[in-house]
Amino acid sequence: MQNPLSAHVPQNFLWQVDADAAVATLTLNRPERKNPLTFASYAELRDLFRALENAKDINAVVITGAAGNFCSGGDVHDIIGPLTRMSMPELLTFTRLTGDLVKAMRAYPTPVIAAIDGVCAVAGAMLALAADMRLGTPRSQTAFLFSRVGLAGCDMGACTLLPRAIGQTRATELLYTGRAMSGEEAERWGFLTRLCAPEQLLAEAQALARQLADGPTFAHAMTKRMLHREWDMGIDQAIDMEAEAQAICMQTEDFKRAYQAFAAKQKPVFAGN
Repeated sequence: MQNPLSAHVPQNFLWQVDADAAVATLTLNRPERKNPLTFASYAELRDLFRALENAKDINAVVITGAAGNFCSGGDVHDIIGPLTRMSMPELLTFTRLTGDLVKAMRAYPTPVIAAIDGVCAVAGAMLALAADMRLGTPRSQTAFLFSRVGLAGCDMGACTLLPRAIGQTRATELLYTGRAMSGEEAERWGFLTRLCAPEQLLAEAQALARQLADGPTFAHAMTKRMLHREWDMGIDQAIDMEAEAQAICMQTEDFKRAYQAFAAKQKPVFAGN
């Protein structure tokens, strides 16, 4: 039976599913303002990634932006203005909502690939950082602009996620100054997996997603879980947990399929179990 998420009709972004490849593409689609987020889109994105945990027909997600930009962050008029008039409990509800979106993306067991062109700023930069991999273009500009509007750089997990992606010293500079990181710099520092020509960016991201979706998806989910859980472990605990995780993967039919295909000199066809 087709999972209803394949036919999802979002209110705040575009959602397309390549059923043959089991790959979904999520496009932030407010190009007139460089694809900013609103209160509603934060909530819908969070709810989508939570619901996707049960989607058996989607094995990879690409998130991108329309018309040559990724995401300019929270909408100045729809979010920033109202925030200046909110009470402390209301503000905390909002900041927890934005953090919950990052948590949902990280808890989602399937690979998420961000395809970044043009502006990738503040909350948009955090969306990209919450993805498992990021492809970009030479003209991409990633900026954690929180300090430029009088806020701390510790937003949506930035002080944890960014240093782990590019190093403590580089992350400190970006979070203090709010300056933009160019595409070439982002690739050199490890924020971007690789650079693509703007006209090829989405196609390359979708090709990578198809490659991952065609692989051992149960094992990919285990890899993602271990990458996240081992951050706050000692090496001995991590090695022990990886031994247990790998033993579980060795019980899957995908592991047997891979051996049988190797023995027959064929390419394995994985089924995610």
